[in-house]
Amino acid sequence: MSEILQISQLGNPILRQQAQPIHDVHDERIQKLIDDLIDTAVAQNGVGIAAPQVARSYRLFIVASRPTLRYPNAPSISPTAMINPRIIGHSTEVVKDWEGCLSVPGIRGLVPRYQTIEVEYTTRDGKLEKQELTDFVARIFQHEYDHLEGMVFLDRLETTKDIITEQEYQKIII
Repeated sequence: MSEILQISQLGNPILRQQAQPIHDVHDERIQKLIDDLIDTAVAQNGVGIAAPQVARSYRLFIVASRPTLRYPNAPSISPTAMINPRIIGHSTEVVKDWEGCLSVPGIRGLVPRYQTIEVEYTTRDGKLEKQELTDFVARIFQHEYDHLEGMVFLDRLETTKDIITEQEYQKIII
């Protein structure tokens, strides 16, 4: 049975550590963590969540894009576990857009990200996948990947003028 996990907040040291690789994707604890991450992302209106955000130092995240209160225009894709993910290529085009984070509540930042990325990851079934991701889904992947490297979106801002509150962001998108 899966459970909703507590989200680590900015200032928790685990968010600044590099996550450890997963060696056995079939381990029951990893499979349960995947289910818990999916349920936690859904419960928190997140479109993605990384293991370090729930105090687990594993190279694992979920991409669960769908329209939510936080991202009303997000495309819908099935929640996907990405284990030991890598960015293996990217476009030269960089696009700035607003991001928030479950670990940095109440704040949004205008973050530059590659528009298109080529990625590789292991599925929860142990299969190696390669994909090209674009636009919002590419942004989610890069945001969650940063968590595995000990970074948060605030680290990518070009200026502090690119920060607003969630309340002001909601006025922009309505």
